[in-house]
Amino acid sequence: MPEGTAHSTAHSTGTEHGPSTGTTDATATGTAGGRAGEPAGRGGGSATGTATRTGPAPSEAPAPAAAPPEDPTPGPAPAAAPPRARLAGRRATVDAVLRNSPLQPLFRLAATRRLAVLAYHGVDDPRVFALQMERLVRVARPVPLAAVEEAVRTGRPLPPRSVLVTFDDGDRTVLTEGLPVLTRLGIPAAAFVVTDLIGGDQPFWWAEAAFLAAHGGTARNLADCPPGEAVRRMKTLPDGERRAALAELRESARARAPRQEQLTPADLLTLTRNGVAVGNHTAGHPCLDRCEGGTVRDEIRRAHDALTGWLGGEAPTAFAYPNGNVDPRADAELRLLGYRTGFLFDHRHDRLLPPHPLRISRLRVNSTTGRDRFDTILSGLHPAVHHLRGGS
Repeated sequence: MPEGTAHSTAHSTGTEHGPSTGTTDATATGTAGGRAGEPAGRGGGSATGTATRTGPAPSEAPAPAAAPPEDPTPGPAPAAAPPRARLAGRRATVDAVLRNSPLQPLFRLAATRRLAVLAYHGVDDPRVFALQMERLVRVARPVPLAAVEEAVRTGRPLPPRSVLVTFDDGDRTVLTEGLPVLTRLGIPAAAFVVTDLIGGDQPFWWAEAAFLAAHGGTARNLADCPPGEAVRRMKTLPDGERRAALAELRESARARAPRQEQLTPADLLTLTRNGVAVGNHTAGHPCLDRCEGGTVRDEIRRAHDALTGWLGGEAPTAFAYPNGNVDPRADAELRLLGYRTGFLFDHRHDRLLPPHPLRISRLRVNSTTGRDRFDTILSGLHPAVHHLRGGS
């Protein structure tokens, strides 16, 4: 999927990876709203009780002390909230307004007749992720990737309220933090992995680039680009120029990017044995529409062959487009290899019988998404507002 700084960065409702521009809230105390007709109030329980008075009874209250003399020197003015905190506060307010909008029940009802494919990356907040998944099993019907492929094969739609949980890139927290939650709740899922990284400690290229740019790294194609925009710019470059820019960043930065432990081939088998299907996300995660034809074929086939070997001869049948960038050359290659499903990153629902099996829509979400936004993402209200505002 699209990547910007790292899976730990909150993912936006714009590109799949990169500095957060709005998909998530800083924290979450609950999760998605319920099915049509559920109260719009906050879920997950609330603290109740009565206040307990401490100190002397009213009749025994001591006399008030004399006021201290006024200090003629005014103290410093209260510090203004940092811009990031103000932005998070505004987003939380908007999310709460949307969740309690009169439109939300209508969208919830419509969502029961559509397929919701949730697109996660890593699991940065296991507690909130668990709350999201607990809510999901109460208000929806989690289905495995195999059920989606069977619907496509037979032409029979999935059941109402079907939801498929997916993860992109293969961040190790999917195994260490996500799998225990999924196993406990009996939720199937799919993980799309970048095969060049399996078994090593090389960071994702977008995470490395963001780190290097923040530590003084420069490149010719990034000369007029602020460090915080380096990854976004690199995704727009022809793939050869992107690779060259990354090499230049490595040469010029003051520090090397930290290593990142990745999944191993044995970990992939652990996932598949516990209900998480493993799919193809290319070998190196380039934006395929920025690649030459030979690179498109090589990226898909190398990943396909590697996964087939690691999974005991079981060839992958599902693919997720890096950064959500669709390319017709990739479609053709996937068909030749027998792929049954392909997934976008377009922040939309799809039909219970997807009309374009190699271009199935997904909803952008992550483990730090606040309860209000998670609810409106599931219902489709948040995606509708996002697209009305010109989001892609």
